[in-house]
Amino acid sequence: MRTTRFRLLSLSILLVASAAWKAWILWMDAVPFNGDEAIVGLMARHILVDGARPIFFYGQAYMGSLDAYLVAAGFTLFGEQIWVIRLIQTVLYLGTLTSTVAIGKRLLGSWDAGMIAAIFLAIPPVNVTLYTTASLGGYGEALLIGNLSLLSGMGWIRQMEGGSRWRARLFALAFGACAGVGLWANGLTLIYTLPMAVAILAALIRQARVRRANLDGFLAAMLGFFAGSLPWWSYAFRQGIGSLITELLGNNVAVETGSWLARIGSHLLSLVVLGGSVTFGFRPPWEVRWLALPLLPFVLILWAGILFLFIKSLKTAENRMARWILAGIVIVFTGGFLFTSFGVDPSGRYFVPVYWCFALAGGAVISALKIPRIWKTVLIALVVVYQGWGTVDCVLRNPPGLTTQFFAPTLYDHSHYPELIAFLERESETRGYSTYWISYPLAFRSQEELIFAPALPYHPDLSYAEGDDRYPKYSELVAQSETAAYIALRGSNLEAYLQTQFDLRDIGWKKETIGDFAVFYDLSEKIEPGEIGLGSVKP
Repeated sequence: MRTTRFRLLSLSILLVASAAWKAWILWMDAVPFNGDEAIVGLMARHILVDGARPIFFYGQAYMGSLDAYLVAAGFTLFGEQIWVIRLIQTVLYLGTLTSTVAIGKRLLGSWDAGMIAAIFLAIPPVNVTLYTTASLGGYGEALLIGNLSLLSGMGWIRQMEGGSRWRARLFALAFGACAGVGLWANGLTLIYTLPMAVAILAALIRQARVRRANLDGFLAAMLGFFAGSLPWWSYAFRQGIGSLITELLGNNVAVETGSWLARIGSHLLSLVVLGGSVTFGFRPPWEVRWLALPLLPFVLILWAGILFLFIKSLKTAENRMARWILAGIVIVFTGGFLFTSFGVDPSGRYFVPVYWCFALAGGAVISALKIPRIWKTVLIALVVVYQGWGTVDCVLRNPPGLTTQFFAPTLYDHSHYPELIAFLERESETRGYSTYWISYPLAFRSQEELIFAPALPYHPDLSYAEGDDRYPKYSELVAQSETAAYIALRGSNLEAYLQTQFDLRDIGWKKETIGDFAVFYDLSEKIEPGEIGLGSVKP
């Protein structure tokens, strides 16, 4: 009983510390509210205000709308605020930490392993901090759902091999439900469910003599899967399953050219060099800059040693099946990154589960080392201090802060949004055109009073991606308006191009510079982007 109370107290302290770490980062206003996160907020608002029932993230049919529904629940309790979106992500992450400790105990047979992993994750590398604080539509959910699928899948195996038949059915149902919800919420969860499914299949084969019980469990798992993924199938029946499959395989980011072999080589380079350095916090995902350099070599050596010892344990340690499942997660992720179009995006968000696997591997290795406890503490502290140092470094460099943007033309100072909103409202310029990265944050921050269609390009060559128009209703509202203003980034090629085109067409205009925003307003006549060679029409 005393051990149980101590463990609960230790876990509680860890969760409070992790929540406080997140709270400090948010209090520092270090995480910009970018376009993708704004869409999550807008979806939640539409669910509450308009009665919308979206199935997928606007414009992307490979990420479900679960995150938006959770945020909508948060808005119901606390109001439509940006911090509420981050609160939902924090709660999900605390669930991930708790379930990680449970995985250490249930899968690896070591509470210490799970606790050490949770310590590594409580103050994680900057990449993990970023993608478990800002919401991009389902990555926080993917981590938690992945953990729950591992716990339920292992529970099914153990009940199958010598437990209760009814408990086996319940675990099977739970595993199927996690796999189904994960498929809908974020296809990234497949890297968890596929290795776990292989382990379950192996267990089913070993237990072939009790076929009736195995069949019951299989049917329960399938029932849970189809129930959990019902939104996915509903969309598939209406829109066609082919489009969903191609989205799941990365069609949305399929922009590469060249031979298949060249693409694989490029993905491999991104995986090892870019992804590897981001995964362990050696650099922030948005730039090439080494973090906490005095400690970096020692942390690199430590993770290399952990990898070596963990691979060695796959042959000799107890709970080898669970260790192979963790290795399988990394193997499936590597295959998906190399052989699908997702490999073109080494931004870091896809690598968050990889660090989770290494954290758990680190917990397993360090807890099993035959060294004094003080040296184990030193190793754990080395990783935590390094990761905290790197994160603080990035937080204090604001802008850009902890940003989800890696393309320079999309980086700007968000602190002037209140001034921009006040100006537009004062001048009655409530409709117009801007870029993806300005339009949606502006719409959410203004409670959709200011609608600027994302019809303008943000690339320096003024090329435009049709997929930027994620919510066509905004374009319709702007088209119906008698007037339209334009907002560009100050000093951008777009700003210069707009000014030149307005002058060439003898259109009167005024310009106001507000922080990083350049606002063209009070135009003598309304003109659409296509008329001046912008949007889908190349200049």
